[in-house]
Amino acid sequence: MVKEIRPNKAETEFLKLAYNRFYDIFEEVMEDSFWEKDCWYRFFKTKDGFTVYSELLNYEPIKWVIEHIKKSRPPMEAEIGGELFKIIRNMINHFPFFNSWNDVWINKSIINWYKENQSIDKFFEKYKGNSVVKYRFWEAEKKKMTYLSISFPKNYDADTIIFV
Repeated sequence: MVKEIRPNKAETEFLKLAYNRFYDIFEEVMEDSFWEKDCWYRFFKTKDGFTVYSELLNYEPIKWVIEHIKKSRPPMEAEIGGELFKIIRNMINHFPFFNSWNDVWINKSIINWYKENQSIDKFFEKYKGNSVVKYRFWEAEKKKMTYLSISFPKNYDADTIIFV
């Protein structure tokens, strides 16, 4: 018998706010007109989306879904859906030096300026040299397929610049 799990009052409040904010951002980003806006605006709006999504990943049932994806979906899908989003969120929040996605870069010495072996450092150590991960998704309203590629750095050291 499967136990029915329902969010408590605090979780319900949080989930309502988080989902509403995430989907508002998502819907805006998916509009063609979004990409015509100022690069600063696009960067900070998208940054907010990564932040909200990362907070949602703390909700236990969502962690279960990510674990299920690891077992049932193509390789790297769960990692991209969980770890990568958190790392991007961590990078843009812990290193708030940039005004557009075209400016965002990092290297091992910057990541470890204060302390080594933290989440960003572990992520790049774990995935350096991995092959490109490709995704596609259908945009029903536009009736088109969108393709994405995620590349990992071949090297991860103080001299290797990683663009996000």
